[in-house]
Amino acid sequence: MSARVALVSSERGLRVDPDLPIAAPALRAAGLAVDLVRWDDPDVDWADYDLAVVRSCWDYAWRRAEFLAWAAAVPRLRNPVEVLAWNTDKAHLRDLVAAGLPVVPTVWDPTDVAALPEAGEWVVKPSISAGSRDTARWTQPAAVLGHVAELTAAGRTAMVQPYLASVDDAGETAMLFLGGRFSHAVRKGPLLQRGEGVRQDRDSRGDLRAVEPTPEQRAIAQAVFDAVPSLVPGAAPVLYARIDLVADAGGSPVVLELELAEPSLFLPQAPDGALAQLVAAVEDAIR
Repeated sequence: MSARVALVSSERGLRVDPDLPIAAPALRAAGLAVDLVRWDDPDVDWADYDLAVVRSCWDYAWRRAEFLAWAAAVPRLRNPVEVLAWNTDKAHLRDLVAAGLPVVPTVWDPTDVAALPEAGEWVVKPSISAGSRDTARWTQPAAVLGHVAELTAAGRTAMVQPYLASVDDAGETAMLFLGGRFSHAVRKGPLLQRGEGVRQDRDSRGDLRAVEPTPEQRAIAQAVFDAVPSLVPGAAPVLYARIDLVADAGGSPVVLELELAEPSLFLPQAPDGALAQLVAAVEDAIR
């Protein structure tokens, strides 16, 4: 009997996730029985699967407690619930900083101008968010603090980062790891436009294309990936990881995001070997 794999998504993810139509046929071609399912479908018996792979569960941000309770009840889940609990709150960036890794400077819940990071523009976002929801780019400190106040008044943690000018030209570089090793890199174009304020309808994928990362980008991403086991003790090895890098004012790569919960893997932009690497990673996780 073929091993059964669930690629786990959300109602919207099942409709629009561009990775699913590529990943599912590749896994089936390898002899696996694959279902595309919603994480919140009450009729799914998760014990029937040899592996459940968290993919586009993009509604977790406003249902996080429910999502993590679900994850804790799934017997064979990748990435595992310990990783999901740590990674779905961007406060985990503090742990990366404490580990000596280069991260975009971040201030949490600032209440006055003096507390803002030195910059000409700033990005404000909630620490629990997905798809650039409730995120904006500001040029005025008063607007930054107003946005922060709205988030904290709603009981959310606000994070403020300098908007790095390199993003407008070079974008972000997404570094993808599959099955414990580097797979491919994709350039993501800028999303936040000056003066647009908070929007909930951005295409969070932006302008995408495959790129060859620099040795420095490879080294930083590898260091971040290698740090995960010590930052999340007891967690099973991660099936996938995405580390988004941007260039700081001096041109050095720094971490903008570490995505271990439901990152797009950018399979439409990936080289042929990446899909085989994903299939091998799933097969290894089942074994």
